[in-house]
Amino acid sequence: MSHSAKITTDVEYVADVLNRGGVAGIPTETVYGLGARADLENSVHRIFDIKGRPRNHPLIAHVGDSVDFRQWAHFNSAAEKLAEHFWPGPLTLLLPKTHRVGLWVTGGRNTVALRMPRHDLTLRLLSLVNDPVVAPSANRFGKVSPTTAHHVANDLGNDVDCILDGGPCEYGLESTIIECNEENITVLRPGAITVQDISEFLDMSVSLDEGESRAPGMLLSHYAPNAEIRLVQTPEEAESVQNDLHSRDISSRILWFEDASQYATHLYDFLRQCDFNETSVVVAVLPSDFGIGTAIRDRLYKAAAAR
Repeated sequence: MSHSAKITTDVEYVADVLNRGGVAGIPTETVYGLGARADLENSVHRIFDIKGRPRNHPLIAHVGDSVDFRQWAHFNSAAEKLAEHFWPGPLTLLLPKTHRVGLWVTGGRNTVALRMPRHDLTLRLLSLVNDPVVAPSANRFGKVSPTTAHHVANDLGNDVDCILDGGPCEYGLESTIIECNEENITVLRPGAITVQDISEFLDMSVSLDEGESRAPGMLLSHYAPNAEIRLVQTPEEAESVQNDLHSRDISSRILWFEDASQYATHLYDFLRQCDFNETSVVVAVLPSDFGIGTAIRDRLYKAAAAR
């Protein structure tokens, strides 16, 4: 029987693991990340190996509030304003990198994804580590993201050196990723900070990009459970699909929360429970395409895509 990594609330212990080149599961307000020091190339490569993630798929570097984040990226005025207003928080900025960021972090690109997480334990951890910490979601590549320390242990077992337990994640969906060019602001991955939030704050139009993958979470199939996902528009339609599946002896569950923020918080945990119970089909009701509903729809479409 395989052993799971040590789960702990001792921030100093986890910081020591990272500073010595280890890899740790770490909490954030969005999902749990698989953390390593960004300047340690071998440690970062280990993350790709543990996840089974393509090396050209960029990682998000997490910075604490005790450092000058401008050491790692070139901030234009819009990026400065966004960081000032939304950090710490579930917002990642994709910016031109400085020489301090290794290409092993950026998937070989000259841009880096940076964010400052809003989680007390992780901010303490980042202040004890001498460099930004890269932390893609702490799961196997393309699978459902973890929102508790035990999800990380169940997914990755003893492939990680330890897991910092910061309780269940507040949002349950990955951060919003924004590309900040001088000319335009583009949301590459929707999240809890919405297109509307950013557009209102900057007082300018912001577009949602469906283009080529250049940031985490932009691949067509992602966030996928073992169960098949069927997308429907209404709870009534979900019941009708479920009745049909039931008549053919196919196990199914309906995924639907009326409150969008509850939907976001419980989405990944629900999909994991379905896999644990070997549910064949999840009939997911799409929330309205507004606010965090846009982010939920994005994850559901990717979870339902052909694999």
